[in-house]
Amino acid sequence: MAWVILVISGVLEAVWATALGKSEGFSKLWPSVVFGVTVVASMAGLAWAMRTLPVGTSYAVWVGIGATLTVGYAMLTGAETVSVLKILLLLGIVGCVVGLKLLH
Repeated sequence: MAWVILVISGVLEAVWATALGKSEGFSKLWPSVVFGVTVVASMAGLAWAMRTLPVGTSYAVWVGIGATLTVGYAMLTGAETVSVLKILLLLGIVGCVVGLKLLH
């Protein structure tokens, strides 16, 4: 169950990171609200997963999922350029996250 919570928390990290950018320094209400709610939920899930999973593994997986999804979303929406190298590097992060799961 800790892994499921950790993955959900990683997804929420991507949501709060994206909302933070869209809040324009907390000057826009709804992106700021989404940021606040999802950052708390994401951190709470990470903390809960760390009760049974190693801290280093938990944090690496959480950041890896969040970073990959944040960049992927930005590329899909046109906010970031798409390149083969960038996609390969993101797949490398995904591979590392899967590897950490398999080792645990």
